[in-house]
Amino acid sequence: MTKHPPRLVLVISTPLESELVERIRAVAPDRVDVRHEPELLPDPRYPADHGGPPDFQRSADDEKRWNNLIASADILWDIPPMRQDGSTVIDDAKNLRWVQTTSSGVGPLVKKLKLIERGVEVTTARGLHAMPLTEFVFMALLMHAKGLLHLQIEQAAHRWEYTCSDTLEGKTLSIVGLGGIGRQIAAIGKQFGMTVAGLLRPGRSGKPEDYGIDDLFSAEALHDMLKVSDVLVLCAPHTPATHRMLDKAAFEALKPGAILVNIARGTLVDEAAMIDALRSGRLAFAALDVFDTEPLPADSPLWDMQNVLVSPHSASTVAAENERITEVFCLNLRLFLDARTDEMRNRFHSDLGY
Repeated sequence: MTKHPPRLVLVISTPLESELVERIRAVAPDRVDVRHEPELLPDPRYPADHGGPPDFQRSADDEKRWNNLIASADILWDIPPMRQDGSTVIDDAKNLRWVQTTSSGVGPLVKKLKLIERGVEVTTARGLHAMPLTEFVFMALLMHAKGLLHLQIEQAAHRWEYTCSDTLEGKTLSIVGLGGIGRQIAAIGKQFGMTVAGLLRPGRSGKPEDYGIDDLFSAEALHDMLKVSDVLVLCAPHTPATHRMLDKAAFEALKPGAILVNIARGTLVDEAAMIDALRSGRLAFAALDVFDTEPLPADSPLWDMQNVLVSPHSASTVAAENERITEVFCLNLRLFLDARTDEMRNRFHSDLGY
């Protein structure tokens, strides 16, 4: 009689719609035991909310069940939130072999949890947020160029006065982060008639046409790119090479009157230097989805600046997000079960930090 290996335990560790859990279950029911206990998870505040309310707490009995559940995992859908005391339940998952995250910028967390050192495979949601983030970028650019705030003020005052707006056509759009998101932004920028430039990451070479853009700058030539930038979009991961890359000197190099859109991480920017540039007018407008401290402190001057758009780190979140991640997860699950991990989509590269 053939002896079958025990089924792998796959734990859903953040909120997920039941129909998507069933889709995951259907991939290999004879080989994978999918454990989903929604009563142990926070109620999502909005579609694709993976964290739940910040004050969510389990009862003592439920916390014990939760710890045992995570400890049983060979595979995790998402990295469980840290405990309130700063410890992590994932340390108890001694048999953990693979984590599929619901975000792309997980490098610092993967490092903190020492997942690579433990031999855990990590796959991310890289590229799945490209279109929502691109839409956010161009919403912000069009809002500024077409004077939406002015129009709203005039409308509220019932005032009819002819005005003149700007255009994106002919402007130079510079992108830091030429991955899937950056290339999507570049493609839409070209459709608006913009000249598109990009910054290579350290150690990389190439030609503009390799990225579908007009001009390409080496990592060492950041300030040269900034000098010609009408619009600067940050969509690179947070790594040692990108940490505080937009410092005081960078803002001084930036073309006067430029626009900044940050959909990367707040840690790429020296926030104090950015605020100074916004106050002086050297930076005309900033659309910010990410900040150095999140949630953005109530006393931050950014809240009240008319040339700033504050978005609560939600630009990538759309109603279909979980469905898109599930599609990648199911594909990866089949490859993982077939021992074809080198073919899995969006594998985390520890040497790059993403």
